[in-house]
Amino acid sequence: MAGPAVRPAGIVISALSGVLAVLVATGVWIAAQARDEQGRAGDKEAALLAAGTHAKNLISLDYRTADADVKRILQTSTGTARAEYAANAAKLKSTTIANKVVQHGVLRATGLVSLAGASAKVLVVADVEIRWDGSDSKPQERYYRWSMDLAKVGGGWLVSKAVQVR
Repeated sequence: MAGPAVRPAGIVISALSGVLAVLVATGVWIAAQARDEQGRAGDKEAALLAAGTHAKNLISLDYRTADADVKRILQTSTGTARAEYAANAAKLKSTTIANKVVQHGVLRATGLVSLAGASAKVLVVADVEIRWDGSDSKPQERYYRWSMDLAKVGGGWLVSKAVQVR
């Protein structure tokens, strides 16, 4: 009679092993989902920060630090945007220095439009006060709104396209 008693115990052990395997697999899947969501949240914050930094670099220029200012613009951009900034860098520097331009920019807001893999689109709002050292002209205020495309390059986010929007 020992045979029939062993059979139900073996079935119970097999069933519990199956349930345990399902629970472990579910736990692994949940952990992977949480890790992916954490990575996505990190990418979102990094993309917003990169777009904001690039915008501030675009609008914060000083004739006394023009070389470093242009270098910062190039460091926060890639692709088409970087190529355009590099092509215009000499003219931007010479105009800034010749006119003794001092621009102080303030980032007002950033908002994520989309994030997919290594690409993001961010809207950016920033304001700038422009003055000219040695000039009697009143400082001017300007208001900028951009739609920026970003690409994840080497683990960091860079602006690949910046278009002013109204």
